[in-house]
Amino acid sequence: MGIDIKHINQQQPKPQKKKATEGKTSFGALLSQDISFNKNFPDKKKEQFYSEISLLLSAGTDIKTALELIVDETEKEKDRLLLEGIKNDIINGLSFSEALKKTAKFTEYEYYSLKVGEETSRVDLVLTDLSVFFKRKVEQKRKVSSTLSYPIFLLVASFGMVIFLLKFLVPMFEGILTSFDKELPALTQFVVDASDTISDYFILFLLSFIGVFLLVYMNRKKEWFRRVTATVILRLPVIGDMAQKIYLTRFCHSMNLLITAKNPLLNSIGLVKKMIDYYPIQNALVTVEDDIMHGKLLNESMRAFPIFPKKMIALIKVAEEVNKLDVIFQNLDEQYSKELDYQSEVFGKLLEPFIIVFISVIVGFIIIAMYLPMIEINTGLF
Repeated sequence: MGIDIKHINQQQPKPQKKKATEGKTSFGALLSQDISFNKNFPDKKKEQFYSEISLLLSAGTDIKTALELIVDETEKEKDRLLLEGIKNDIINGLSFSEALKKTAKFTEYEYYSLKVGEETSRVDLVLTDLSVFFKRKVEQKRKVSSTLSYPIFLLVASFGMVIFLLKFLVPMFEGILTSFDKELPALTQFVVDASDTISDYFILFLLSFIGVFLLVYMNRKKEWFRRVTATVILRLPVIGDMAQKIYLTRFCHSMNLLITAKNPLLNSIGLVKKMIDYYPIQNALVTVEDDIMHGKLLNESMRAFPIFPKKMIALIKVAEEVNKLDVIFQNLDEQYSKELDYQSEVFGKLLEPFIIVFISVIVGFIIIAMYLPMIEINTGLF
């Protein structure tokens, strides 16, 4: 879904000041692709859609013509039908926000943001901010996946290698070693016992792994499971801090967008609660929303939840006193984004050599254990 700027009337010079490629990112690796398994419009396509329509509207194009241009450049039939339906609904009298809502492919957060933008004549600003929001969300997913993908691949490969050694290689050595009719060294005996256990219960281990995977998959959206997994992740060193910053960044960016669009604070909290699918923040915002409804200040309510850093709460307190919440949330968004980028880069660089050393130690341990009796035979100790 890409827009050729040449299709726009030449009497509109403004697009030259915009970055026409802002919504287009080319990556060769599989992990850089935005993959979505839910029924909604994928985040990458949303980022591209909002970027392109914002560009066209800023160039002076009306919403109907902008959608026609986007539809003409859309290759996938499913996406083309979706956008064609939005265009037809607008022609039939619906507003842009209502047309998006009717598709059931966009969130309430997007609907209400655009609705407020339409009421305040700031649709272009809302569209630009939505594009930035989804761009950052996609980039964060890619950075985290690129940081963890290689280490995870190494762990899976090493796990497979260990299983292969214990199930196939060690039994070959075991037949040779037992033929000597001597007691095996403790290290070798430990590896042989582990090999026998793997061989005897391999099917059971495999079924248990599949069972755990299915259990996680079926319960992934249940409240108790989200609470437990979030608690465990937050307690992990480095990874917990990164997870917290990812969702704090989204929270701050969403709050900045909604408050800038003149959305009431209470409504903004309610929309962000629906947008951010992260239990600690969602759970906190339920209480925060109720507290604000009963007259509490935002910073006073947030103070009861450890997911919000003390520094963040202190800045929000100052912002409420001077009525600059949008500015503070924008600054916090930028700060957390920079910190997350740095942590991801450093964590990736440190994790890879650590895993390589870990793999080497495990494989080396098994090999040494198998050759230890032969070494002792050659030295006359066995």
